[in-house]
Formats: sequence, structure tokens, C-alpha cells
Amino acid sequence: MTSTRPPSRPADTGRHARPSGTGRAAAVLVLVALGALIPVLGPSPALHGTGEAEAPGTGGIALLRTMLFAALSVPAGELFVNRLTRSLPGAPPDRPRSWSPHANAVAFVAALGLASVVATGNLVPGGIAEIDVGGLYESRDGKLALLEVNAFLAAGLCAVSRRPGTQVWPLAAVVVAEALRAHPTTEYSPLIGSGLTLVHLTCASLWVGGLLYALRVLRVWRGGAAGAALLGLYARVAAVLLAAITATGVCSSLRRMPAGTIGDQLTDTAYGRVLLAKVILVSAVAALALWARVRLSRAADPLSARSPARGEVVALGVVVAVSGLLTALPVPIRW
Repeated sequence: MTSTRPPSRPADTGRHARPSGTGRAAAVLVLVALGALIPVLGPSPALHGTGEAEAPGTGGIALLRTMLFAALSVPAGELFVNRLTRSLPGAPPDRPRSWSPHANAVAFVAALGLASVVATGNLVPGGIAEIDVGGLYESRDGKLALLEVNAFLAAGLCAVSRRPGTQVWPLAAVVVAEALRAHPTTEYSPLIGSGLTLVHLTCASLWVGGLLYALRVLRVWRGGAAGAALLGLYARVAAVLLAAITATGVCSSLRRMPAGTIGDQLTDTAYGRVLLAKVILVSAVAALALWARVRLSRAADPLSARSPARGEVVALGVVVAVSGLLTALPVPIRW
């Protein structure tokens, strides 16, 4: 007669299971969000105690710019990653469904809304009757706003055509228009500022949209050697993009906030506070990107890098929102 014994329980070692990669990434994002909470809630908290007045419609303009920047990154990222995949030998032909037509439609609406603001003297229109469409052709800002509207319309038509790669030209026109818009002719050395913004916005769009689309491609490919190779290739290019973003961002900040005044302006002006929040968030994104790269090179399963990469996408989305708010706030420099 054989005796049956209940299965023994594993010994309690007093140790807790390590949190998953997704849990750690979420914890990092929560901590960073708490640190940047006040300045990113909108113009009112950022302006509190600075003595600066809030311009009418700042919140709406910040939302429209966030929509425009986020939508711009989607087709740019798809074009970028599709080019990377063509350099991978043996890459599967499958691709996720393109989001470019929808993104260009969202950007077109946002650009149209921003053009209506310009058409009413940089004020939020109270009705259609207040919008002077003809006046857009009489000012530099109006012409640039119309260029962005037409460029996103052209990009949307290219996205649904047989040659979606032609989107690159109207999207490039948008980036140039944004670079020129951000630096009026009354500014000191406006062409230098426009050049910095051109590089900054281009690299940021490729980084944000490229990572989003790369993760979507990995889901379609269901991992494998090709997926790990794509993620590794993207990580190498992203390191260069991050370096360019950092360099141009620092140079642009120094142009608007001289070195001797940065300490005060980062805490005493709305622009400085939101810029500080952006720096905190970008630092967290860089940490997540480094974590993903370490996993790619050292982990038994390189595709485990997807966990911090997903957290990186979420953090980048917050950075885009902060950037939208930053462009709507007054620059604290008197030229």
C-alpha cells in the first residue's frame, strides 16, 4: 500500500518576486509625472506667482499644437522605420496597417484651427464671422499657417495613394514652416534659431513616431531574430537622434535664456517652469532608452527590451504635450 503525501509548499525565503519590466517602467513614469505635475497641468499653474498674464486661448492653442506635433510624428516614424526594415536581410514583408491617413487628417484639423487663430490676430475666434481668411495672405505668420494646412492635406492624399513614400515632401514643408514660425524676423539671428528648431523637430518626430511604429512592427512579426535586429538598429539610430535633440535644445534654450539668468527663469517664469518639466521628462525617457538598450545587449531574450520601450513611448507622448504647451507660452526674453 502506497501512501500519498500532499505536495509540499516552497519554503518561504522572505523574498518577494521582482516586479516585471512593465511594472518598473510604470513606476518610473509615475514618479516623473509627479515631479512634473504642476507645470504640465496647463498655463494657469505654470503662470502662478510669476506676475505674467495668461494670453487668451493659451490652453486651446497648446492642445492644437500638441495634436499637430503628435500627428506629424506618426507618418514620419512610419517612413523612417520602413526605410530601416529595408536594410535588414530576411525581414518579414508583413507590416501593420498604416496610421498615416488618420494622423494627417488630425494634423490638418489642428493646422486649420491654428490658422483660424492667426486669422483673428492671434486670438481665439468667437465665430466664423470673425475669421479673416483673406488676411492670412497679408502676413508672414498667415502664409506659414496656410502652408501647413495645405501641406497636411497633400500628405494625407499621398498617404492613400499608391506611393505613400511621397509624404516625405509635404511633411518636410511642415517642419520648415514650423521652424520659421517659431522664430520671427524681429528675433536676433532668426535663421540660426530656425535651423536649430528644424533639426530639433525633425529628430524628435523620427524618434517618437519611429519607436511607436517599430513596436507595432514587432507585434506583427511576433518577435524572432528579425524583430530583435530591428529594435537594435532603431536603438543605434535613436542614440544619434537623442544627441541631436539634446544639443539643439540646449542651444535654443541658451538663446532665449542667457546662461546668467537660467537659474531664475526656470523657476520664476512660466516658460522656464514648463521647460524644466520637459527636461525632467526627457531625462526619464533617456533612462528608459538606456535600460532598453542594456536589455538588448545583455538579456537572454533581447525582445524583453520591449517593456521599457513601451514606457518610453508613453513618456514621449507626455513630452509632446509639454512641447505643445511650451510653444503657446510667452518667451521670457526681451530682445
